[in-house]
Amino acid sequence: MAERQLILDGPEAIQTIQSLSHPVRLKILNMLANQMMSITDIATELDVSLASAAINVKKLVDAGLIHTHIQPGKRGSQKICSRSYDSITIVLPGLEVEPGLESVSISMPVGNYKEIDVEPTCGIASESGILGYLDDPKAFYEPDHVFAQIIWVGRGTVSYRFPNNLPHRTVLDRLELTMEICSEAPNFNHEWPSDITIWINDIEIGTWTAPGDPGGKHGQLTPSWWLDRYTQYGFLKCWSVTPEGSFIDGVKLSDVTLRHLDITHLNKSISVKIGNKGDAKNRRGFNLFGRKFGNYPQDIIMRMHYVKEYENGQGGASAADSGDA
Repeated sequence: MAERQLILDGPEAIQTIQSLSHPVRLKILNMLANQMMSITDIATELDVSLASAAINVKKLVDAGLIHTHIQPGKRGSQKICSRSYDSITIVLPGLEVEPGLESVSISMPVGNYKEIDVEPTCGIASESGILGYLDDPKAFYEPDHVFAQIIWVGRGTVSYRFPNNLPHRTVLDRLELTMEICSEAPNFNHEWPSDITIWINDIEIGTWTAPGDPGGKHGQLTPSWWLDRYTQYGFLKCWSVTPEGSFIDGVKLSDVTLRHLDITHLNKSISVKIGNKGDAKNRRGFNLFGRKFGNYPQDIIMRMHYVKEYENGQGGASAADSGDA
């Protein structure tokens, strides 16, 4: 399974550092490295009271290091805990810090697509069951498709439309798209590369080759009814577009910049298309995971980092300067 990494910089790192300052919390994270546990089991293993275990778990949940969900138990329901990340990187303040940078995030459910063009193998499923028929593109038009928690496409594209929540009198400094994604093989196949391309506002920003379609081990969030022989989880990937170019996980993909996207607060929406190009060398589809499937409790997240544009021209670059002009 790919390592799940959390990268923090600036003030948002403070809560995470504080949550790791207690040895009991470090023991809890260690216990959850390869398994999910109830709070009762954690208290028993650590030989502490149930209240103490619950308090320490909450600290880790608030810091985003643990994910919890409720499931039926022998005596009522119980809260099950799983670890969100395998490693944490904290970027210390320095020359790369951009003062005044703020951001706004939009979380898009994977089933809330606006346009589809798909071929088998394909399908969609909610947390409670498969929607429509397997390998039938008509299933993507089922009224309940908005509740999908996983979609899989053998070939084709899926498009979303995000609201443009860039505040008035601001300049976009960086656009990020984060999603859990992998290739789409029949059942699963760890060696099944697929060239997955992202388009923003119909501009191709770059292609990443997913190494395979993971399976063989149940995803931490994948429902118990989902068959073991199916895809279980994906890779958490972050595409970004800046004034310098387009990147994935910090590695440059192309020279497409924010200037090419031409996004200002006047745009009503931002379109995002995910899929294989017709001439892709590895045209092997993709799986997209929602917050209740796979290993990461999130939907597709668009984050817009911006600077304020003051009347005197200070505090932010003009639209003409945001790019390679």
